[in-house]
Amino acid sequence: MPNAQNEPLFVLIKSLSKSEKRQFKLYVGRFEGNVDAKFLALFTFLDKSQTYDEQAILAKKIVTKRQLSNLKANLYKQILRSLRLNPAQHNIRIMIREQLDYATILYNKGLYTQSLKLLEKAKLLALEHQEKNVAYEIVELEKVIETQYITRSMESRADELSAEAKILSVQNTLTSKLSNLSLELYGLLLKVGYVKNKKDHVEITNYFHKRLPKVEYNSLDFREKLWLYKAHLWYSFLTQDFLSCYKYASKWVQLFEQNPKMKEINPVFYLKGNHYLLESLFYLKHEVKFKEVLLQLESDINQEIIPQNDNTKVLSFLYVYMNKLNYHFLTGTFSEGLYLIDEVNEQIAAFENRIDQHHVMIFYYKIASLYFGAGETKNCIDYLQKIIRDKSLKVREDLLCFSRILNLVAHYELGLDYHLETQLKSTYKYLLKMDDLHEVQKEMIAFLRGLGDIYPHQIKKAFKELHAKLKPYENHPYERRAFLYLDILSWLESKIENRPVAEIIHEKAKLLLR
Repeated sequence: MPNAQNEPLFVLIKSLSKSEKRQFKLYVGRFEGNVDAKFLALFTFLDKSQTYDEQAILAKKIVTKRQLSNLKANLYKQILRSLRLNPAQHNIRIMIREQLDYATILYNKGLYTQSLKLLEKAKLLALEHQEKNVAYEIVELEKVIETQYITRSMESRADELSAEAKILSVQNTLTSKLSNLSLELYGLLLKVGYVKNKKDHVEITNYFHKRLPKVEYNSLDFREKLWLYKAHLWYSFLTQDFLSCYKYASKWVQLFEQNPKMKEINPVFYLKGNHYLLESLFYLKHEVKFKEVLLQLESDINQEIIPQNDNTKVLSFLYVYMNKLNYHFLTGTFSEGLYLIDEVNEQIAAFENRIDQHHVMIFYYKIASLYFGAGETKNCIDYLQKIIRDKSLKVREDLLCFSRILNLVAHYELGLDYHLETQLKSTYKYLLKMDDLHEVQKEMIAFLRGLGDIYPHQIKKAFKELHAKLKPYENHPYERRAFLYLDILSWLESKIENRPVAEIIHEKAKLLLR
């Protein structure tokens, strides 16, 4: 039976604001016959319900079981129609398409001149805002009208439209190729992860350059440049070239700074560009620039330079809080960042139906890492268990892997010897199923497996030996990413020097600032 988590109609109703619910009831009440409409009764019932329960709907005798599916579909459609009429939902894309719809109605009524005037205005608006797909649709409708020889337009008009259609077609094709490449690279990242060796690097590089279309940079508009930067960014992430990640994320954000009105038209892309810029700065450990970009992003959100709708509110939360947590990892100020945990959990609950489980688990891993750095190891384990025990998860393999490794380290920290042995067996069994372990992961597992055979007076020597083995991988092109998930070197140094891990990381951060 559907539940509140996956029943689309229930989730849609729960996403509505008070004003949107009020408008829907006014929209339905426009015609007297709708007041008692079944779909309005269903809307009212679901609006008051805390969970989706079909048996409760049927018991209320709003509708029969056979009619329920159709009634839900009708109600869903009516809500969308009502939302489309809401001024708060209007953006430039809806406005342009609305004009195209009106022009089509006028054309069907035989009012060709009026239709063409409306199409010309809509086309100029579309081109001004880089909405070239709909601009192409508009030109195609103009061609349909003109080729009927009804308007008696000037002779050059046919050539003008033909040239416009050709230019837009070329631009749209280029954008499509670049967006396809960007999506394919992202798909590879999810499917196989980051490059692990030189062979992987060569394969990804060949894949990228084979599919990258040739472009004349100076002829590109905003939209084409944006997708070009995105494709290069994903390639840079895949190959773990963090300096190039920074380069293309910076170009992405600068593109919006050079075209400020695009922040309002494409707020999601602007948010994502800032997030990837922050992510690359985090990987490069550039604290000063990281803080500057994060503060600017928060300012843009608070001043509503980035328009705030349901979608951008969720993304704003994800990107701001993930990077706030990252800032405390960067600076080693773990205890100072603990206040964020309650705020993050409150927002996850508030956006329950809009945040996918993968992002929730990333937050849990970051919270666990924050607790670990602050010395609150038991709380760290509690959050890691949320990730490890959830069998329904379809998250990146590396996140699950490092959750288990950090879980082992945390159990060791707490001195839970019996639990450590159990966790070791479970983790080792899980890691054996993984296709390809990094050398850092292999060394960690080998070390933890041998802990039971090491006498207490030998432990510091063992820590030093492991540190010596791992240190060469710190700046290795394919291994260094492991240290971004878990700063195992700083943990080992804390054990060797008998100092808190937060103190070690904080000192390293201060050295980078010099």
